[in-house]
Amino acid sequence: MSHPICHPGCCIAAVLATALIGTQVEEAAAQPVGPVLSLAKKEKPALLDTLKELVSIETGSRDLEGLDRAAKLIAARLSALGGKVELVDPSEGAYRMEDTPARIGKIVHARFEGKGTKKILLLAHMDTVYLRGMLAKQPFRIDGNRAYGLGISDDKQGVALILHTLAMLKAMDFRGYGLVTALINADEEISSPGSRHLLTRLGAEHDAVFSFESSRVDSDKLALATSGIASVILKVKGRASHAGASPEQGRNALYEAAHQILQTRDLSDPATGLKMNWTLISAGTNRNVIPANAVATADVRVLRVSDYDGIERAVRERIRNRLIPDTQVEMVFERRRPPLEATPAARALGDHARRIYAEIGKNLVVDALAEGGGTDAAFASLNTKAPVLERFGLQGYGAHANDAEYIAVDSIEPRLYLLARLIMDVSQGKDRQ
Repeated sequence: MSHPICHPGCCIAAVLATALIGTQVEEAAAQPVGPVLSLAKKEKPALLDTLKELVSIETGSRDLEGLDRAAKLIAARLSALGGKVELVDPSEGAYRMEDTPARIGKIVHARFEGKGTKKILLLAHMDTVYLRGMLAKQPFRIDGNRAYGLGISDDKQGVALILHTLAMLKAMDFRGYGLVTALINADEEISSPGSRHLLTRLGAEHDAVFSFESSRVDSDKLALATSGIASVILKVKGRASHAGASPEQGRNALYEAAHQILQTRDLSDPATGLKMNWTLISAGTNRNVIPANAVATADVRVLRVSDYDGIERAVRERIRNRLIPDTQVEMVFERRRPPLEATPAARALGDHARRIYAEIGKNLVVDALAEGGGTDAAFASLNTKAPVLERFGLQGYGAHANDAEYIAVDSIEPRLYLLARLIMDVSQGKDRQ
């Protein structure tokens, strides 16, 4: 079933526009802007309906059919709101990693042109980590203050929140921005191999970037920083031989891989937030054959883009030392996702967001503590000095869990209010007053 996500009506729009024009900065700091708060309340049921539609489409990162259905639904919604929408196929020219699929789901790119000068970029992703078929056992449901569904927190709530905030701006006939761009990609869960170039380019072209990963249920926050993610993939080539009759004629790739793991196990640096941990290894074909090949993988996390060069250099230096002669050791260093680093501009905008949240009696945590995994906000931040803020999404729990993912229903109205108000203030330069 299709549900409307905008509220037309010339009379309402006129009243809202008048109220907003007359709102003073001093008043906004002390009390909520009534028309915005009223619309946030009205939009809540429609947002839940949209969440049900989105969650009811299975969109694993490699499920091209499901991703195509979701992209067309989102594109239609954005178009109905007045956006100029295109579907972008990012497969050609994608950054190729060990697990990058040949074809990547389409990106929904929507542009809303206004009458002002400021440009604002809104980011979310439609893909999930779940396999096709899981929906049948876990359909969308609401239980008290929790709305459950696969991918509802990560990140279909972000898509819904963008749609319904834009609906609020349309209902108020607010067009004080120069451009609002909504970018919904389909490859975030596989490190955005296709969308990363577009994310970086658009980030540099906008005056502010808001990314919609969910906030946590135990911390109503915006994030100024996220971790960067990389992989070290070590491939060892030895020589097979009979493990019982002539083991000395072989070159044991498993032994060499173990040696390399042990001599690179101490490269983490807690003082800088650098973490490197070996997590996977595979070797051999049979119990009685000296293994000719081995592959090991390490997970790397950094808080600074500059740390990637250092850790890659350190690993390459260490692996020159071999345990077994005549073995070959090859290393692949994949920069899967950069970190988002806090900037003065982001801190200033975060402070303004905190003041907006206080208008409705809510305390917003704004910090630079990198929690969990990396996000697309970091790609958008690479070539810009403009503020980039993460976790604009609803409060949620259980991302990547098989049976416990949900969002807090009572976070819908506050987050709609926060986002609409912040877009309006940035558009009008009020965030700098």
